[in-house]
Amino acid sequence: MRSAGCRKSARQGTRAPCEDGPAAPWDRAARAEGEPPERLGPPANGFALLPWLLMGMGAFSNLFQGRTPNPWIGGIGLLVFNSLYIHVVFRAFTKRAREARSTRGALVAMGVVTCGLAVAYGGSWLLFFPLLGLAAGAIVRGRWLGRTAVGLTVLAAVVAGYRDGWGAVDVAYGTFLSTMVTAAILSLSEAVRELRSAREELARRAVEEERLRFSRDLHDLLGHTLSVVVVKSEAARRLAPHDLDAALAQVADIESVGRQALTEIREAVTGYREGSLATELDRARSALLAAGIDPVVRQSGPPLSARTEALLGWVVREAVTNAVRHSGAARCEITVEGLPERVRARVSDDGDGRPAGTPPALPGIGGTGLKGLTERLSAAGGSLEAGAGPRGGFTVTAELPAEELPGPGPTTPEPCANASGVALTPAPGTAPAPAPAPAPAPGTEPRRVRPPAGEPANGATAPAGAPNSPRRGRLDP
Repeated sequence: MRSAGCRKSARQGTRAPCEDGPAAPWDRAARAEGEPPERLGPPANGFALLPWLLMGMGAFSNLFQGRTPNPWIGGIGLLVFNSLYIHVVFRAFTKRAREARSTRGALVAMGVVTCGLAVAYGGSWLLFFPLLGLAAGAIVRGRWLGRTAVGLTVLAAVVAGYRDGWGAVDVAYGTFLSTMVTAAILSLSEAVRELRSAREELARRAVEEERLRFSRDLHDLLGHTLSVVVVKSEAARRLAPHDLDAALAQVADIESVGRQALTEIREAVTGYREGSLATELDRARSALLAAGIDPVVRQSGPPLSARTEALLGWVVREAVTNAVRHSGAARCEITVEGLPERVRARVSDDGDGRPAGTPPALPGIGGTGLKGLTERLSAAGGSLEAGAGPRGGFTVTAELPAEELPGPGPTTPEPCANASGVALTPAPGTAPAPAPAPAPAPGTEPRRVRPPAGEPANGATAPAGAPNSPRRGRLDP
């Protein structure tokens, strides 16, 4: 029965000395280094080396039949040899135990006992040399294996030649063969175990990487989508008492955003989602306009590869989501430019903090989006910087190597849009000039931004009863 100390250790989930005995020196060293201790008990395949002890049955028979002089000395030698052999072979399947000094000392003691018994008795006692070679092959590895095998072979040949003459050839050959074959079989077994362990480690890392990928995708997808839903819901609530049509348009946008989010989540789960930078820029304009933030979008440089567009799309999505949720800004600039050596995307706003009416962020969950973006860009050889801008506000800058670019292409900047829906094309050294807004799709009404009361819209004066808006503009159907 176990003692009370054993039961207490078992309840506490610790290793009880009474169960496994005192920890070996290499076990204590492994624990001190923080490594899991290796199994030191007799492994199942250690018993495969025990049947070879039957090679010593001839000496055992001679001992009990009285053919051996001084049988007590021979019996003690036989007992010591068998004990050392069992000790060595059962420690041959754990690297730390195999390389321990006690194991090497036991192997040397086996050699001394073998030489003594072989010189004293000869005959069947010479078969202990192949057993010694088997134990040496189970213990010795690396460059010392060949030296050990040759040394034992020469020793067996000399001793057997001294006792039995030409029988030394068979003894020497058996010693060399048992040493090398045992080492080869056990080395192959160790290689198989290492490969199995490596396969399990690769599978574990693959699962961990997939979990991290899915968590990043889920954060980036739902964080942006839910922010847009919240902003449009607030806009619909404000518009409902005064402009039911505008409120219904916001509700329709919420439905569209929700359906798109379902599609993106399904694609993210299957791992086939490839983001488009143009799509993300359009969504960024829509989200910023819905939040009452004036968007300014500029894009120049050659066409980007699909991977670069996907990475920069994530950057735009996350930065715009943070601007909508936390900045309280009135203007947000998104710039994508292809440089000779790198492609750069910058999202900056002029905000100074959390917008009014927005609840504070929960503690301990901030920054996961930027951290995920940093990991994505670092894996592609890029970088991400986020912090306060030179003129206030917040700026997110992402850079990727130009090797991601497929080749030269048109460098005409993409027209950008302000909060009034007017397309602007910046010219070098000049301020952006207004241009006609794109025509609406057939069958739909043009969308416009109604400015706050007191400001003219398209040259007209706003109606006297128009509600005031805390932002620079309001999106109407």
